[in-house]
Amino acid sequence: MVPATVASALAEVGRRMDSRGWVPGSSGNLSAKLDDNQLAITRSGVHKGRLVAETDIIAVDYEGKALMSDQKPSAETLLHCQLYRLFPAIGAVLHGHSVAATILSLSGPIVFSNYELLKAFGFTTHELDITLPVYENDQDIGRLASVIEPNLQNEPPIGYVIAGHGVYAWGTNVEHAYWRLEALEFLLACELERRQMK
Repeated sequence: MVPATVASALAEVGRRMDSRGWVPGSSGNLSAKLDDNQLAITRSGVHKGRLVAETDIIAVDYEGKALMSDQKPSAETLLHCQLYRLFPAIGAVLHGHSVAATILSLSGPIVFSNYELLKAFGFTTHELDITLPVYENDQDIGRLASVIEPNLQNEPPIGYVIAGHGVYAWGTNVEHAYWRLEALEFLLACELERRQMK
């Protein structure tokens, strides 16, 4: 069972993401760590702007299996599980499908250079070139996770993008994850406009 405070926090952040146009239709998925064995995540096929905390947020184990057999978690649950398993400090993971992330991811690597907002990720200066990893989309989520994992182990990025799909961001709790997602989406929007100006 998902604690009401956790379910409510995820439902609220879903509404905020929806208001920004980051989770159209039933896209995206949101999760929060419950303990070292379980996480709360949005169930499959629900609109993230209209989440009902009591029914649309479910508990799964770190293998992505729902704790109640009649519940179906998001198709990308294993990508969330992977992050919690590799980085114990992560408390929440948010995945959205913004226009900027989707378009930019189709053109190869995304590099952010000299943006002040890079400091939102803990850097002490803006004088940086930070690459946001982009991975080819794959409907086999287990296979996709196996492609992503070696890169996560080498150096935790500020987030990552699945090509033609959307962005993953995380933080120590739901609110922190939202702040980081908001910063990342700002950088993506800036980079999209910057490229369109050329």
